[in-house]
Amino acid sequence: MANDMMRADAQDNRRRILAAAEKVYGSGEDASTERVAELAHVGIATVFRHFPTKAALLEAVLVTRLERLREQAQALLGAADPGAALTGFFAHLVADAAGKLAIAGALQASGGDGTDAERASYALHAAVGELLTRAQEAGAVRAPTWGWTSSTRC
Repeated sequence: MANDMMRADAQDNRRRILAAAEKVYGSGEDASTERVAELAHVGIATVFRHFPTKAALLEAVLVTRLERLREQAQALLGAADPGAALTGFFAHLVADAAGKLAIAGALQASGGDGTDAERASYALHAAVGELLTRAQEAGAVRAPTWGWTSSTRC
């Protein structure tokens, strides 16, 4: 069922589950869906009603996190100082990396395929590429002399 077709309380439960799961799995500790349910103030059955497997939960958490980063990058595209926007966002990406990697590692360990997360990652990469291009056009960042561009995949 699409999120917009869920009852309001179900949407609220889903948001709380995702926030709790991001906190639990992003910490890098050995975590459980029971801990997620506890932090979200829902029963374990509610967690599995929304996310039938741990892998589905982890992928949803990772996609949500990547989409949030993409939205933040896109919001900076109109910044008056493109160089400051890029460096500030890059610092935010670096600070966020440990949690993102912990969630991605848990997703891989759970047997998830990461297809949706990969799509979200490409969208984030494109948004960061736009920030880089704007900073280069403003003269705040030098264009690479060794062949990397905003469209190069890492």
